Amino acid sequence: MNRTLNWVGVAVGCALVMASGLLRAAETPELTHDGLARVESKYFKEVYVRPGASFDGYARMALLDCQVVFRKNWQRDQRLEGRRVTSKDMDAIRATLATDFRSILTQTLNAGGYTLVDQNGDDVLIVRPAIVGLDVTAPDTHEPGRGRTFATSAGEATLVLEAYDGPSGEILARVIDRERGRDMGRMMWQNAVTNRAEADRIMRKWADLLRQALDNARGKPPAS
Repeated sequence: MNRTLNWVGVAVGCALVMASGLLRAAETPELTHDGLARVESKYFKEVYVRPGASFDGYARMALLDCQVVFRKNWQRDQRLEGRRVTSKDMDAIRATLATDFRSILTQTLNAGGYTLVDQNGDDVLIVRPAIVGLDVTAPDTHEPGRGRTFATSAGEATLVLEAYDGPSGEILARVIDRERGRDMGRMMWQNAVTNRAEADRIMRKWADLLRQALDNARGKPPAS
């Protein structure tokens, strides 16, 4: 990608740290530090938009790589529960989720008629997804006897997705949406397979909601 997209990626990385602070706050603000106002949404739990922003002029979209951030102290807690999780294990989980989510977003947006590009331009909307607060119940460390855990859910994660104006790099919108793996209502063995299935379900839900939200912002009729 060109330097403009790389610059936006750095800016988003900084904003992501601030956005993560919103997840820990007792109350959600009506106005963010970067001038976004909270609006009601039927798609995501929290949506912030720059006042007066319009998405009508964007014909193409640049999708940046997904950043994945674990819940604070997640690795320590795994060790306390008798699971040896290394930094290499965590890197593998991050890489898998980031790759899978990019693929799902690409497929969903392409199917919705959106043109994805890897270069910036006057009509490009830059979208940067991030998965934060990742809490995997049963991480796959490939240790004998350590591949599954007794729990009611595979875990949880929060989507923090931001949209930027390509030419200026100005942030236009941010969405925050926390999702938890389906609660089975009773204790079940959780393993790498159930983790992957739940992560796929949640990421596909987020991708579908993003497409619907973009359609709505552009005045596009909902898909039949």
